[in-house]
Amino acid sequence: MNAATTETPDAGLKVRRLGIDTYLEPVVFMRSDCHICRSEGFEARSRLKVHVGDKAIIATLNVVHNHLLANDEIGLSESAWDMLTPAAGSLAYFSHPNPLDSLRHVRAKIYGQRLDELALRAVVEDIVGGRYSNTHLAAFIAACGGDHLDRGEIVGLTRAMVEAGDRLSWGGAIVMDKHCIGGIPGNRTTLIVVPIAAAFGLTMPKTSSRAITSPAGTADTMETLAPVVLTPEQMRGVVEREGACIVWGGAVRLSPADDILIRVERQLELDSEGQMVASVLSKKVAAGSNHVLIDLPVGPTAKVRSPEAAWHLAAVFEGVGREMGLSIRSIITDGSQPVGRGIGPALEARDVLAVLQGEPDAPRDLREHALLLAGQLLEQSGRETRGEGRRTAEKILDTGAAWAKFQALCEAQGGMREPPVAPHRHDITAEKNGMVTEIHNRRVALTAKLAGAPDAPAAGVEMHVKVGDPVKRGQPLFTLHAEAKGELSYALDHFRRQPDLIQIVEGD
Repeated sequence: MNAATTETPDAGLKVRRLGIDTYLEPVVFMRSDCHICRSEGFEARSRLKVHVGDKAIIATLNVVHNHLLANDEIGLSESAWDMLTPAAGSLAYFSHPNPLDSLRHVRAKIYGQRLDELALRAVVEDIVGGRYSNTHLAAFIAACGGDHLDRGEIVGLTRAMVEAGDRLSWGGAIVMDKHCIGGIPGNRTTLIVVPIAAAFGLTMPKTSSRAITSPAGTADTMETLAPVVLTPEQMRGVVEREGACIVWGGAVRLSPADDILIRVERQLELDSEGQMVASVLSKKVAAGSNHVLIDLPVGPTAKVRSPEAAWHLAAVFEGVGREMGLSIRSIITDGSQPVGRGIGPALEARDVLAVLQGEPDAPRDLREHALLLAGQLLEQSGRETRGEGRRTAEKILDTGAAWAKFQALCEAQGGMREPPVAPHRHDITAEKNGMVTEIHNRRVALTAKLAGAPDAPAAGVEMHVKVGDPVKRGQPLFTLHAEAKGELSYALDHFRRQPDLIQIVEGD
């Protein structure tokens, strides 16, 4: 306990759960006229150390000017409550946190100075220790954004993120992984590639992220089919039993700084190059992977707009990967339009099931993209002849071996379930005859998010056309799915303001 903390009953406040979701940031609420707030000089957005029993957290203060709280109470957000887990009748005590020395490194970076590994480690340690507010996190993310991290800084940040969390080891085996840099709606190949690799006999402990700027992350989609919140021990058990897993990386404390940064990156809709590379590779190293395939989609509305930019990013991944002891293979793929039909967790899950089950109307592009990546992965492992990987992957998929392995993975992770179905739908139809010439990735993704994805797992967009398809006036172009009428209306209003989400050149 901090020596400055007073633990007499008069100095404490009764803990009260307010049920307010502050999106993983611990927040406390205090009356402006309570004796603690007045005597300590606390004001709104102050950072304070909160002690309850043998636990302590650093939280952001919100000041209440009405009777939401009694004068002798402190309110806890859901995040703060979960961290402190107070017993009934508990008192909270308060102190000022120690000064954040690492903020000088953030300020230095804002002014263009280079950070060495010790500075980056200090910043990451304070982030993981909960000592950075969302404002501090946003400053660090913005300072490192764009191309403001050089190769050495990216390596230093990656190492610091790995060292700040747990690490898994798989006894020297060849351990495979893959990652797509994102930006392409519906590109949910992991749920197909992992069971193909595992059915082939490879080890692939896949830890995936939730959505940052997209309508669904791999973990969000997988969660509609099976549990993804596993402990490290449970994850190890699944991998030892089935050779692979598909879990949420945030639950196993691998590179925990990444999940904290993602929380703010999602709000900023920012995913900068240097931090993205450090984020991806720190998770791979922490998960015990040593061979990683990087999927780099390129397209006019993708994250990467040109082949030249993709090759540059591939070189960064491969260079940093070598420093971290990883064998990296990068592949540039088509990112000109969404992959599959579904955009949103449950809709993407249904596409995955259609491909795995070999349904005749399964999305052809999702199947082909997954087979391309799976084939590359099998060859990268050294256990398949160069040029034969795709053929082997296709055989594993077409014989049903991948589907059997996927079911086994779901059962091992806690049981397979049916993805939910949205109760509200609305078709968007073509206003003229013609041909589809462009589908805007970012606008499609935003429309799916406004419909409720990923927080509403059944929400999103179901595409009915691809670039190059002829269309007739009145033909459905896509269907909006929503779990609430209000979200459906909100997404429709947005679409009406952005009608060129799908561009059609008029003609017979």
